Amino acid sequence: MSMFRTAAALLMLSATASLAQGPVLYETEGDFADIAGAVEDAIINAGLVIDNTSHVGAMLNRTKADVGGEKDIYTEADVFSFCSAVVSRKVMERDPHNIQSCPYGIFVYELADAPGKIVVGHRDYAAEDLPEVQDLVAGIVDNALN
Repeated sequence: MSMFRTAAALLMLSATASLAQGPVLYETEGDFADIAGAVEDAIINAGLVIDNTSHVGAMLNRTKADVGGEKDIYTEADVFSFCSAVVSRKVMERDPHNIQSCPYGIFVYELADAPGKIVVGHRDYAAEDLPEVQDLVAGIVDNALN
């Protein structure tokens, strides 16, 4: 195996291991719209712009019959994508490969079989050696839920 292919394989294994970490989850009770709105407000109040809101729950509900889905997963589920120029510059100057973590995401969902219990979460950026990103997203979630 060439040196390049070996290095590429090692990088892929490293990335797979990083991404295999479980998410950081916060559970609360309440109305999905209120909590999702609080997360959205916390992102904006941190001076950040939401690049995209993915309505994952609506997409899965809409396509369930088309893809042979057997059960409802979420009553609602959204993912907010955003980035921070300050934090991104810091982590990407340290390692340009950290581009893979941008944009950052915070998800909010309510399971179909647990109405009223809302989960807010994000990737475990600390496990990816991105403590600055971890601090940013954890602070946003903390502001949203408290």
